[in-house]
Amino acid sequence: MMFSKTSGSRLCALPLIMALGACVSFGVKAPVSMLVLTADNVVASGVARTATAADALVIQMPQVPRKLDNNRVPVQIDASSIAYLKDAFWADKPARLMQSLLVETVSAKSGNLVLNEADAGGKAVRYLSGSLIDFGIDAETNEAVVVYDVVKIIRGSATEKRRFEARRPISAIAPAPVGVALNAAANDVAGQIADWVG
Repeated sequence: MMFSKTSGSRLCALPLIMALGACVSFGVKAPVSMLVLTADNVVASGVARTATAADALVIQMPQVPRKLDNNRVPVQIDASSIAYLKDAFWADKPARLMQSLLVETVSAKSGNLVLNEADAGGKAVRYLSGSLIDFGIDAETNEAVVVYDVVKIIRGSATEKRRFEARRPISAIAPAPVGVALNAAANDVAGQIADWVG
């Protein structure tokens, strides 16, 4: 399947996989705008949380497959091929964006003192790590997909691993609707993880 690098903005009819040629490309060009993740659950201004570093929860940056190790939005064309959404760029790599979203969401929903590894200074005993498996578009189902395998580690206790997934329909394979759908799916996953952490 060939993918063109046509200029200008074009919306694609989602049911027509062949129309993706106008929306995805393997080339790189300067972004007109950038996509970000915005947390649905935020810590209120002025709220203070106090705990020892040992009692804090550390959320590590997730591992990612190579297709997510950049600031592009992958489009899964079929089981064996992907392309990147034309003119869609994240403000940072998905791993960092998802880590920041998860820190904010877990802090807001659970009341935990959530730190990064540098702030914890190696003294924390509770960690969340894992792998961001998918963070893109499934062209066959016309959905934004976020899949996150999370590992909960508590020193001296059993390690637990769980997969979290969320999907959101998209109205068009174009930067604006894709950004909205991925933001919603990412917040869904972050909320599920926050509830799991408790």
